[in-house]
Amino acid sequence: MGGSMKEIRIGIIGTGVMGADHAAILAEGVANARLVAVQDFDRSRAETIAASLGVRAIADADTLIGDPDIDAVMVCSPDGTHGSLALKAIAARKPVLVEKPLAGSLEDAEAIVRAEVAAGRRLVQVGFMRRFDAGYREMEQALASGELGRPLFLHCVHRNAVGPDYLTSELVIANSAGHEFDIARYLLDDEITSAIVASPPATRNAPNRQPQFILLQTGSGVVVDIEVFTDAQYGYDVRAELVCEDGTVALDPSPATTLRAKGHDGFRTPADWRPRFRQAYRAQLEAWTAGILTQKPSGSSAWDGHMAMLVTKAAFRPGRRAPAPPLKSPKSRPCIGETETWRRNQLAARTQGRNGVPAMKEREEPASHARLVSIGKPFCTE
Repeated sequence: MGGSMKEIRIGIIGTGVMGADHAAILAEGVANARLVAVQDFDRSRAETIAASLGVRAIADADTLIGDPDIDAVMVCSPDGTHGSLALKAIAARKPVLVEKPLAGSLEDAEAIVRAEVAAGRRLVQVGFMRRFDAGYREMEQALASGELGRPLFLHCVHRNAVGPDYLTSELVIANSAGHEFDIARYLLDDEITSAIVASPPATRNAPNRQPQFILLQTGSGVVVDIEVFTDAQYGYDVRAELVCEDGTVALDPSPATTLRAKGHDGFRTPADWRPRFRQAYRAQLEAWTAGILTQKPSGSSAWDGHMAMLVTKAAFRPGRRAPAPPLKSPKSRPCIGETETWRRNQLAARTQGRNGVPAMKEREEPASHARLVSIGKPFCTE
């Protein structure tokens, strides 16, 4: 690493909403990190942000990745560019934090996992920041304690006030539900094996057929239901509840301001995700840079990003039940630790389940469901 071993010099590719937010957090101060450069296809936007933060504006992404004075890269550019930029960062052997989704296609996501395996070390982290949110971590700890028994259901709600005009029904799943797919795998420590998607007719506020209702099932039989509504009108609202054999644990609704005026007593819900998850974004950056320095990475891996995209692709399948694309079964060589974890989880699910509780017996799946698919096993390169 070219810089001080106590400081990571970071370059950001993409200075839209997410890139600008990350830049602002880094400028406020993140332990072991310093923002040194930004890049965007809109050169004037990058130059404006660079001038306001006292960093360099670099002309193109390839130059930023190859810059010897930049130790690590954040990819916050449009979704379709994520895969190629992540691969270039891996080729340069630079740690890279990629905003979700990991890539523009499942094939590109698989290529990233293979490239990282070939590099021999974990270089990729995906921006699923909910793993660093205090509320979700408390849910995970409550389940891990064993006090609640075996998990049975996970309920998730993800609502935004107003989505952009270009947001199609498929993009709602790809851009919003991906967070739920990842947090379900994180909380339950299990892989998702089937997906059903249903939606109501189009409305005046949601011409792209919302809310989307997604029903998932994991390898051990846990059922996950997700409501995603990006045109809910009233604000940003994220909720979750885990129902277990011996109790439940719930994530409170997004922080809201209490409003009492003119005979009304209620809550003012924030318009977007920033108030709700700002601390999680900061914690994610702190963990990422600490992991680079200690060579003990945390957070969502390339494998996690690939699995979220696999579920997304399954959810896109129209009409009738259909098999997922064939994936190679795990080999003896683990994918940077991820495949071995998957194998242990599958063995535990077949034998004793979580916390010593007998595993749920396999249930017979219904003969047909709208857009139900089997997702399949992870692959691993030789």
